[in-house]
Amino acid sequence: MAAERLTIGFQGGQALPARAEARAADALRKALEKGERGWHELASEDGPVLLDLGQVVYVRTDVEEPRVGFGA
Repeated sequence: MAAERLTIGFQGGQALPARAEARAADALRKALEKGERGWHELASEDGPVLLDLGQVVYVRTDVEEPRVGFGA
């Protein structure tokens, strides 16, 4: 499963970059879509991250595609 780079924005302007499997990113999006409040644990590649869903303003996703060779 492909890893996704996420940027999670919070009230007040702070943003948290994270890398997570698509399954974990989908679980975060679904929790936000349902309007859930409270704490949500995101399983990131760097370890678990606890997020206060009531403070999350946006989630930006950038799916990484496998690349071969040099270049941009």
